[in-house]
Order: sequence, then C-alpha cells, then structure tokens
Amino acid sequence: MNMPTLYDRQLATRLREALLDTPVVLLAGPRQAGKTTLVRQVAQKGMRYLSLDDEVTLLSAREDPSGLVRGLDRAVIDEVQRAPQLLLAIKKSVDEDRRPGRFLLTGSANLMALPTVADSLAGRMETLQLLPLSQSELAGRASNWIDAAFAGQLLRSPDPDVGEALAQRVLRGGYPEAVARPTVRRRSVWMRQYLDALIQRDVRDVASIDKLDLLPRFLRALAQTAGQMCNYTQLGAQVGLDGKTALRYVGVLEQMYLLRRVEVWARNRLSRVVKTPKLQFLDAGLLASLMELGEDSWREDRSRFGHVLETFVYAELLKHAASAEGSYRLLYYRDADQVEVDVVIENAVGQLVGVEVKAAATVKASDLRGLRKLAVLAGAQFKAGVLLYDGTETFPLGGGIWAIPLSTLWGL
Repeated sequence: MNMPTLYDRQLATRLREALLDTPVVLLAGPRQAGKTTLVRQVAQKGMRYLSLDDEVTLLSAREDPSGLVRGLDRAVIDEVQRAPQLLLAIKKSVDEDRRPGRFLLTGSANLMALPTVADSLAGRMETLQLLPLSQSELAGRASNWIDAAFAGQLLRSPDPDVGEALAQRVLRGGYPEAVARPTVRRRSVWMRQYLDALIQRDVRDVASIDKLDLLPRFLRALAQTAGQMCNYTQLGAQVGLDGKTALRYVGVLEQMYLLRRVEVWARNRLSRVVKTPKLQFLDAGLLASLMELGEDSWREDRSRFGHVLETFVYAELLKHAASAEGSYRLLYYRDADQVEVDVVIENAVGQLVGVEVKAAATVKASDLRGLRKLAVLAGAQFKAGVLLYDGTETFPLGGGIWAIPLSTLWGL
C-alpha cells in the first residue's frame, strides 16, 4: 500500500512562530487542504488531540463546551467551526491562563464571519490561512514570488513548464487527494464527492440556508463567471434564486474558502474605476472540474482555459502572500474603459506590483495596456508590472514591465 506523500508546507514556520507567543492559533482553510496533517506535524508534545468530526466529541463540545475545555491544559481541536460555542469557553480559559500555544485550532470555515465569534478571541488568537498545495510546495521549493517581486528580483525557472505540461498543472490544482490521483477522470470523481460532502454537511454548520438542493447548480453557474464581475440577480435567476439569496450563497461559499470576492484597487481621485468585486475560485482544479474542462477540451476552448489559468495564478499568489515575509493584499484593476489588470498586489506601504496573465506563448503590445495604465496611475508607488505568459524567456518591455514565464511562480 502506497503511503501518502508528505509535503513541506511553507506555512509551517509561521505556525510554529505563532505558537511561541500567542495563546490560541487558528489554522483556517478549505477541507482537505492538509490542515490536520500540518497541525499534527507542528503540535507540541503533550497537546491533546480532539476532532469535532468525531460525533461524541462534537456532542460534548456543543452541549457542555465549558466542561470540555476545563479539562484541557493544551490541545489541538480540529474542525472547530462545527461547535463555535467552544470559542467562548476557550476565551475564558486563556483569560485565566495566558501561556502561549495552549490551543491550536483548525477550521474549514471563516470563524470570524460567524455570529458572536468575531470579538470573542480578539487579541488572544492569531489566524493563519492554509490553502491547497502550491506549485512551489509540490516542487519542493521555498522561494516566495511576491517577496522577490517587491525586492526587485525576478525568480527564474530552471526547467519551465509550457503548453501541455503547464495545462496539466493548472487542471490538477492543489488538493493533496486530487494531486495523488493519476488521471483527470479520477480527479473529477474526487472533486464531485468532495463538493457533495461539503454541501451536505459543512454548509449546514456555518449557515441555515433555504433551497440547499440548488447550491450545486449555483456553484456550477458561478464557475462560468470566474475571474469576472458578477451580477448576482442574473446569476441567481439561472437557477431559480433571487439576487439577495444568490449574494448570500456566495457569502457562504466564500466563508468555506471555495472562492473569494476580489476588491478593486482604486485611489480617491480615480472616479472612473469600476467598484464591483470580481469572483475568483481558490483552486484551479476544482474550477476546471465544475466547468467540465478536461485534458482534451482545454485545447479547443482557449478562452475558458484562460479563465482557469487566471484562477490558477491568483490562487498561487494568494498562497505566496500567506507565507511571505511582507504583508500583502491581492486586488484587481478595471476602469470604465474596460482597461483591466488581472491581479494588483499591494504591500503595507501602498506599493504595487501588477500581474497580467496570458495563456499564450506570444506577447503583443496590446497585452500591456492595463499594466501601462496602472503604472501611470500609481506613479512612484508602482514597483513592477509582470506579464506572466506560456513561454520560457524573460524579457524587459520598458517602464518597469516584464514578460516572465508562468513557471517562475514555482521557480528558484
């Protein structure tokens, strides 16, 4: 029997550091992203392990949270979103004993969005986000693309993946269980079962929503708008939901780390900037499965593959941001003239790196329109513009803009 591959997660160092000075540390992210594996690796000796996927433990956590926590000195509690009542009991416990590293929690839903939870552990808890495997983790490389870009360094890729090899990476995504499966068909089976389990069990833990049976259809409809601004009224109408309910569904899916609403980068003087967020899924493999985009169909429909590729790049950058030395926000730019930049990375002092994604091996002057406009608008705050493309060479394109291979995202 083959043992599952254990990957070095780039968030492990941050997690260990947090446990040294913070009473409660929460590792949040989608189910099956590898949270349990990581916390078992970094948990200190003597920490008791409890999983709220165990029905008896869950019953105890819901019925007598104070009693359960009272008996814990230091503990790992897995899937804590299933019993948010525990957080108030944990707050009381750490207020009485503020030793760092007392509780290491995992959650497959954004606990800060749950009612009554947001303020209960303020100042007592640090939250880290673990997404599915990054391509750097899969390749066993530790370099951080975003830190390098802001430092004026261009990562290189010793053996760039292009064309078919790049598409394979994109369609595979980063969920460890999916990565381990040898074919697109087997990965698709896993993805379908994963989403079914999520909808049947986890959605009920975080929200009470009507018409749960419509959620799979709604998710497939959302997949068609990945990387685009979303009209919730139109989208909901496709599956029989009103706009308000559709917006609520999006919020639930965002809470479960399946997708994210990306805000627009703007300055006050930019009155012509479009303010509508756009939707990005957090795993390209999951998106490709929802879109039924496979090993053959991606070649025939390059436009749809381009949307999945943009999701792939956005998710990779989000993973780099989570483990970076610096603090970064991922935004996008679009104005009333439909000039757009796929990803705008902003650091803590407002400096910007613009990233445009192109699913082709050639670069045209028109591909630089958005990056050049962003450079003018940002002025001295513009650090660099990067056109990530399906090629092997790095070229300067003037004005601080570069064409760089997509495979530098997991380069050296």
